[in-house]
Amino acid sequence: MASKTTPMMQQYLEIKELYPDAFLFYRVGDFYELFFDDAVEAARLLELTLTSRNKNIEDSVPMCGVPYRAVWGYIDTLVEGGHKVALCDQVEDPKQAKGMVRREVTQVITPGTYQKEGKENNFIVSIVSKNKGYSLAYSDLMTGELKVTQLSDEEEVLNECSQLNTKEIVYHQTLPKTLISALEMRLSLTFSYQATLEHHQLDRLKQIDNAIMKEALNILLSYLESTQRKQLPHLKNAEIYEPRHFLKMDYYSKFNLELTQAIRTKKRQGTLLWVMDRTQTAMGARLLKQWLNHPLVSQEKIEHRLDCVASLLDSTNHLGRLSIIDRLKSVYDLERLVGKVAMLNINARELYQLKTTLEQLPPIVEELKVMDEVLWHPLVTKLHDLSYLVKMIDAAIDPDAPITITEGGIIKPGYDTTLDQYIEVMDNAKKWLLQLEAKEKEETGIKNLKIKYNKVFGYFIEMSKAAAQTVEEGRYERKQTLTNSERFVTEELKTLEKMILEAEEKRYDREYELFVEVRQAVAKETKALQEMATAIAEVDVLQSMATLSLEKNYVRPSFNTHQSLIIKEGRHPVVEEVLSRQEYVPNDIVMGEKDEILLITGPNMSGKSTYMRQLALTIIMAQMGCFVPAKEANLPVFDQIFTRIGASDDLVAGQSTFMVEMMEANHALRYATPQSLILFDELGRGTATYDGMALAQAIIEYLHNHIHAKTLFSTHYHELTLLDQSLKGLRNIHVGAEEQGDNLVFLHKMFEGPSDQSFGIQVARRADLPEPLLKRASYILEQLEETGHQNEMQLSHLNAIDVVDKVENKSQESLKKEPIVDKTTVNEEQLSLFEETPSVIVEKLKAVNVMNITPLEAMQLLSELQQEIYKA
Repeated sequence: MASKTTPMMQQYLEIKELYPDAFLFYRVGDFYELFFDDAVEAARLLELTLTSRNKNIEDSVPMCGVPYRAVWGYIDTLVEGGHKVALCDQVEDPKQAKGMVRREVTQVITPGTYQKEGKENNFIVSIVSKNKGYSLAYSDLMTGELKVTQLSDEEEVLNECSQLNTKEIVYHQTLPKTLISALEMRLSLTFSYQATLEHHQLDRLKQIDNAIMKEALNILLSYLESTQRKQLPHLKNAEIYEPRHFLKMDYYSKFNLELTQAIRTKKRQGTLLWVMDRTQTAMGARLLKQWLNHPLVSQEKIEHRLDCVASLLDSTNHLGRLSIIDRLKSVYDLERLVGKVAMLNINARELYQLKTTLEQLPPIVEELKVMDEVLWHPLVTKLHDLSYLVKMIDAAIDPDAPITITEGGIIKPGYDTTLDQYIEVMDNAKKWLLQLEAKEKEETGIKNLKIKYNKVFGYFIEMSKAAAQTVEEGRYERKQTLTNSERFVTEELKTLEKMILEAEEKRYDREYELFVEVRQAVAKETKALQEMATAIAEVDVLQSMATLSLEKNYVRPSFNTHQSLIIKEGRHPVVEEVLSRQEYVPNDIVMGEKDEILLITGPNMSGKSTYMRQLALTIIMAQMGCFVPAKEANLPVFDQIFTRIGASDDLVAGQSTFMVEMMEANHALRYATPQSLILFDELGRGTATYDGMALAQAIIEYLHNHIHAKTLFSTHYHELTLLDQSLKGLRNIHVGAEEQGDNLVFLHKMFEGPSDQSFGIQVARRADLPEPLLKRASYILEQLEETGHQNEMQLSHLNAIDVVDKVENKSQESLKKEPIVDKTTVNEEQLSLFEETPSVIVEKLKAVNVMNITPLEAMQLLSELQQEIYKA
């Protein structure tokens, strides 16, 4: 085998051995080639034609390839599928190479280091596990962001990785298997092991004195430099951030509230981000998402943002705000342009975009100063004056420059005298060629004679074979013979060709040299440009919130320190966006300082869940520093939000709806504080009625007696409404509904007190269930309610804490006295349970212990028996 391996394949195999987990794109001429298993798998994933080297040999090598100019389209597909790609390029001039051209991997592209344009960050994370705690560092390679924190447990790591939408995790030491399993289950990501660890005791780590944090940063920086194969001067100084400085929301809470991704569609539309995004720049869009995932808990910082939004909304600043928006529309993605400059990936057209962006900033600065110079000072000071770069780029770079930077056409005429001389030679050469062609036509009398050029043969004189027979012998030197024509050269044409090609080569070299000079001048201002990008992104987010508030008639929230909550005519921002304000019914949410729990009852589909989500979204928007959808809002500053809204199975983890409910409830009960908000929707419905009721009551009591957090708890267990008699911090409210004949009309309005019924059958009628079924359900309900009323009369003197135990016992006693179904009152169309039935039904009835069965279990049994009769 070794004897058959060519030098090129030997080189390929040696390089591939260093990158076993990546697709190796090996540059050969104008193509990137893939071999062996890489070729087989890439051909399948990229829909390429699989061929082979040495086709006539038994051990032929599978291969496929892609044009080097189109390679990034194929890389996109592979990386988005979670794969890695190693680009192997020629690193020496083939003309000067002795033997095989030297090749090296110039870049490894991975899911976490991929530099794709757009409004989304691409974060890569490193994790270090020490002493049952964790240090987590993350970076966006394109924007240069570099941050680190410490987390106490696996759940915090999961939440942080989830909100970062992490694409890749790098580690140096073994991570706990439970953490890896949980991350794989929750996120689609790649794990990468960093074997060699450089200790980056650089300026960017000078503020970090925590050893574990430093280790996480060293792992991350080592991996980034090893994959990019270059220094990364644009990475910012590492910054420590504390999760406790932000409103904490776990993964499930963000998922349930649909902050950035809709539950059903998995898309942005229908989310709070979708409603709030009025940004004009990609930088602003990314920052808005970060603010949405990290609302503040510092009232001082919240108020500063609100002051900025109010300043933009001041009627005297209306034209200034519109001017800022208009300028922002011409601002390109400055963060990523700076990253491209630092990583030497920028082209001339993008340098011109940088110039256009910098031109917009001085007018924005002036508008902000006019609005309120003191308020906007922290941002204005970051918007540096780099007018000299604008002048340099404007003078040097052609606005219509091509994307490639090595083939000319990127520098404006008049910028450089030497370059202009080369261009003049080339322009004159065209005239000289036309003059030479005219002279040869005249002297030879051959009208179809042409002077042409191609990359292989250079310049030549071409004519038909018949015409060539008439040419004076010795006049031309034969260059090439074709089927229908002949090609010739002359000494004069050779001289002219040499002069043209030399001028062309020198022109391209000079243009590239000048381009690099401009790029280096920009690179020297990396820090200033990054500060400008951060500031302009913040201005964009603030104007976005101001624009939204003006369009939707939002109000500025105020804050208190005594834990009272007052929202007048509050609205759900997303539902309102879909329905329009004319259709949406606003609601008050009022909880005094001593009100801890609102127990919400009412029909299904009447708006209980919307009401609860509405409160959470209002708080999130307020603590982001945005105005809120209400007529008035006075709020405490919350530290955490916990939600359990909607039913969902986690089938991958083998967890039922009820198990997920209990896990989410447990998380809230363990971590909530008196400054937290808890939203529990229909908790306990995933199990038997009395089990669920008992758990729901116990949870309510625990929240009231131990947690003291503001809690909204919706339920269909009407027995729980009696808890307001024993729990002083609990209030009943309900969603109004009216029966109009057989129809149920939801009012979508909250009222004080408990709901008197759930209207379940009316809701089923709206779902268009069969009418015979609905009549049967109504009859059964009447029987159950009659039994229930008797129980209530006997239980009226009991404390609410005893309700669950007593109701079950009394229900069993009542069953001894009278049956749920009275045969004499059954409609003739109904099937009677006492008619002759198949033996299987009889056996089931015999097996029932009537003395030990609850009303709900009896109803469930009746339903099962009916199904057996229908089958029969």
